[in-house]
Amino acid sequence: MPRVPFNHRVPTKIIAVANQKGGVGKTTSAVNLAACLASVGKNILFIDLDPQANATSGLGVEKIEGASAYRPLLGEGALGDKIQRTAYDRLDIIPSELDMCGAEIELSRLDNHLLRLKQALEPLQNETRHELILIDCPPSLGILTLNAFAAADYLIVPLQCEYYALEGVAMIHRLLSQLRDSGANPNLELLGVLMTMFDGRTKLSHQVVHEVRQHFGPVVFETVIPRTTRLAEAPSFGKPIIYYDKYSAGAAAYEVLTQEVLARLKL
Repeated sequence: MPRVPFNHRVPTKIIAVANQKGGVGKTTSAVNLAACLASVGKNILFIDLDPQANATSGLGVEKIEGASAYRPLLGEGALGDKIQRTAYDRLDIIPSELDMCGAEIELSRLDNHLLRLKQALEPLQNETRHELILIDCPPSLGILTLNAFAAADYLIVPLQCEYYALEGVAMIHRLLSQLRDSGANPNLELLGVLMTMFDGRTKLSHQVVHEVRQHFGPVVFETVIPRTTRLAEAPSFGKPIIYYDKYSAGAAAYEVLTQEVLARLKL
């Protein structure tokens, strides 16, 4: 039987949370998944790549000029210097800010403009500080999102329970194929499709979940995130749902999702 050294380290895995459509629960899911992963003992780095910085404020972190990944993406300084502690154990953040709006334009003028985040993240992946890095992408398929895709090992796509949901996944599937074929990130995997804003009282929600499961099969997470007032309120208090209302339906859903994600990652 081969010996396994005690200091054997699993490489840091990077997960991008993305959908080019806004209002699908993308940031809510990224923030709450990160918080739940940290709460079960994983050391998490959360990177807010969205210029709207909703995830930053949702984790109770102030938006400060110069605090984001903007300058490191341009090759000015190290990404690791931008890491901040949050109020929650084992959960660190690289926040966003309004300056990130300029990154789309600035990056397009640089060499290897789709690989800037990947290059900036390499030193962090080689450290033992974080087990998982979660990236909240902008609600578009612009240069920042493509940078996240090029850097990530896995992709999670949140989908609102509505009829236009399938269009979003189809587009991201095409993009994944292009990224693999181009060599930009041949190893990128779709970790799962997450159904959000589920309203069990409506026939529509049940129909959409059924259709998405028929279309994509086991890649769709078993966990469905409900549409609840408490989930909608939590960001305005700068708290993930498990710290805002631990016994709510939303908190329970994200805790179950966390176990599914860990199982798929084999962690």
